[in-house]
Amino acid sequence: QVQLVESGGGLVQAGGSLRLSCAASGRTFSTYTMGWFRQAPGKEREFVAAIRRSGGGTYYADSVKGRFTISRDNAKNTVYLQMNTLKFEDTAVYYCAARVRGGTYYYTVRGEYDYWGQGTQVTVSA
Repeated sequence: QVQLVESGGGLVQAGGSLRLSCAASGRTFSTYTMGWFRQAPGKEREFVAAIRRSGGGTYYADSVKGRFTISRDNAKNTVYLQMNTLKFEDTAVYYCAARVRGGTYYYTVRGEYDYWGQGTQVTVSA
């Protein structure tokens, strides 16, 4: 069982920045592929970014490429999402996800992840 706890959400003006954190339990965090998803009101949960296991290769949705950066600190069992130049349409609940079953690809589909955090609200005012 892996527990994920997100933090860092809040209210920010358009053009501003936020950094989300996700702390994970488990002694093999470096072997997990980690992802960030988001869900806006009335919409499906969508992929935002993923980072591969200890090697750290990253992959982004087109909508956030160049503005968001995913990173991880395996010593702290934590994954981060740095969000810059935020837009109103980035408003959503952001979820951290962990894939523990292995694999070396980038995973962008909700069902490819095994554990989820409870989410943190990000609100961008226009």
